[in-house]
Amino acid sequence: TRRSSDLVADILMVSPVTVRQWAQKGMLNALTTPGGHRRYTKQHVELFARKHGISILPPARDYLHILIIDDDAQLARYIHEVLSIHPDNIKLLTASNGFEAGRQIQTFKPDVVLLDLMMPSLDGFSVCRILKEDPSTSSIRIIAMTGYHTPDNVEQIVNAGAETCLAKPLQLDALFDAIGITAPLHID
Repeated sequence: TRRSSDLVADILMVSPVTVRQWAQKGMLNALTTPGGHRRYTKQHVELFARKHGISILPPARDYLHILIIDDDAQLARYIHEVLSIHPDNIKLLTASNGFEAGRQIQTFKPDVVLLDLMMPSLDGFSVCRILKEDPSTSSIRIIAMTGYHTPDNVEQIVNAGAETCLAKPLQLDALFDAIGITAPLHID
């Protein structure tokens, strides 16, 4: 079994020796078991990382979590169907607006967000800025999608933190490439 300091080291992307030294110096709070072993709480590790400007590596998961945020229900269903037949382990969820997406982001914890730019109330530009400004969601990869693929819109969303902006109607190869997955051998 792995030691607690090894797991924290993986999350903070440092060596286990560094984690143990931080704990010995009192920089990183640790609970000590009756047997003398250190245990670290998630809250203490996250607080330490924020305080010291350290990026936290999200724990590896068996599935790539993708949240599709688009007020066009037909397009969202189409993207969901196309990605659900992918041979990689992908978990999908959809939201029809920015407010609904906010709730789902907290519970679903997506790795990738496919984000429509033009939605009523809270548009994709605002959603992207909110996600990128919050340390707990800033590592989420954002791939924007729009039917208004203008140089100005692309520049604005990339400046807000999106990796790229795909034009609608979506080209599936471009979508797979942006997500970082291979195209399935056969799509109807």
